[in-house]
Amino acid sequence: MLHDFLHLKAPGHWINDPNGFIYYKGKYHLFYQHFPYLPRWGTMHWGHAVSDDLVHWEHRGIALYPSKAYDRNGVFSGTAVEVDGALRLYYTAVRYDEENPDNVHRALDNRFAASQALVISPDGETFDNLDAKRQVLPVMAGGAAGDPQNTRDPKVWRAADGSFRMVLGSTWKGIGQLLFYRSPDGLTWTAAGRFGDEALGTTLECPDLFCLEGRWVLLGSPMGITADGLAYPDQSTWMPVTFDETTCTLALEGRPTFVDWGLDLYAPQTTLDAEGRRVLIGWIRMPGPVTDAPDGRAPWRGMMSLPRLVCWRDGQLCFPVHPNVTACFTEPAQGLAPLADHRPVRLQGKLRDGQGWNIGGLRIRREGDRLLTDRSEVFGGLTGYRLTAEAPAGTAAACALDVFVEENLVEIFLDGGRAVVSLVVRGLGDTLAGDFDAVTTVRDN
Repeated sequence: MLHDFLHLKAPGHWINDPNGFIYYKGKYHLFYQHFPYLPRWGTMHWGHAVSDDLVHWEHRGIALYPSKAYDRNGVFSGTAVEVDGALRLYYTAVRYDEENPDNVHRALDNRFAASQALVISPDGETFDNLDAKRQVLPVMAGGAAGDPQNTRDPKVWRAADGSFRMVLGSTWKGIGQLLFYRSPDGLTWTAAGRFGDEALGTTLECPDLFCLEGRWVLLGSPMGITADGLAYPDQSTWMPVTFDETTCTLALEGRPTFVDWGLDLYAPQTTLDAEGRRVLIGWIRMPGPVTDAPDGRAPWRGMMSLPRLVCWRDGQLCFPVHPNVTACFTEPAQGLAPLADHRPVRLQGKLRDGQGWNIGGLRIRREGDRLLTDRSEVFGGLTGYRLTAEAPAGTAAACALDVFVEENLVEIFLDGGRAVVSLVVRGLGDTLAGDFDAVTTVRDN
């Protein structure tokens, strides 16, 4: 059985959005969008992995795959809920209007119909794709009722009164929408409201709505908000909102803020960990496949971020790295040498104004109250991508850095998660220059 440490990676070929992230029967379950044939996007399945601690992952193979007329062309993103001991997986089912004759894994002219479906697993380990599937919401009628193609990614939760709520991402007149539904049993659903705003992009993907310490938060992935000709135009944001769970009425309390300022992370999903803390994992987008994996897996493309807590601090939503991650880094390290043995490195320290670090060619620098990064030297010469990134003004007041380095990804946690900058890299060197408080690695992986 294939295992991953710290970051869940594609078991070969392609992954994207995390799905069905849940702590269930003593284990963390993380499903993910998966095309099992090539390291590029295609007909979506749900891959499945489990973990005891959010850092050691065991791949369990494919959980969901197309098997019905309504999902024959893709099992798109969704969430998981435990009901009476069983695991319910809600997802978007896709049926192409017509398959591309040159590639049946793509829709001709990108035309398809989306509905919402459910699989019930008795144990979180077995998934009956033939007899346990049901369609719970048909293709939308269009207009204000919901776009028949671009309505997707159900987030389902149990409300305070014991009934169920669902929110879907959608679009109307070029503006992102939230569509709300309620249900007494999670099986039969009734429309309960709609909210739209330009802050939700042209279409909102992967909505995640939750109450944290008495305040509601909307996580989502609005499309088109950085459409400047560079990859990627779609990003993930958070916003404080007011939300009435009974009436499903929502109002924004502020403007959107990026979840991760490296702009490689997308489609984050949250759940509660074993201690009841909210934890987030997101998909890290990669421009190409890794073809020389040390464990012999097939060329792979796409990985998940480190798990991050979600917490309020001084009115700001922060994303500090999960303590199960930091607990792994106990061994003093000699620079970036552990990377040669495929072991990650943790760097800790503070930057004063004008100071910088060089991490194998990735450059980090503080200018005033901003943190600037430049990966031009470690991105394989690729063009059309964002090579520089910066955390917003004010987030580098103390500029205490906690940096986790692997061969394909560097994650920078600034001032205890007040801002996070995650950057895909290629070809890190062995140069390590900077004034560090600690350089550590893991005992084994």
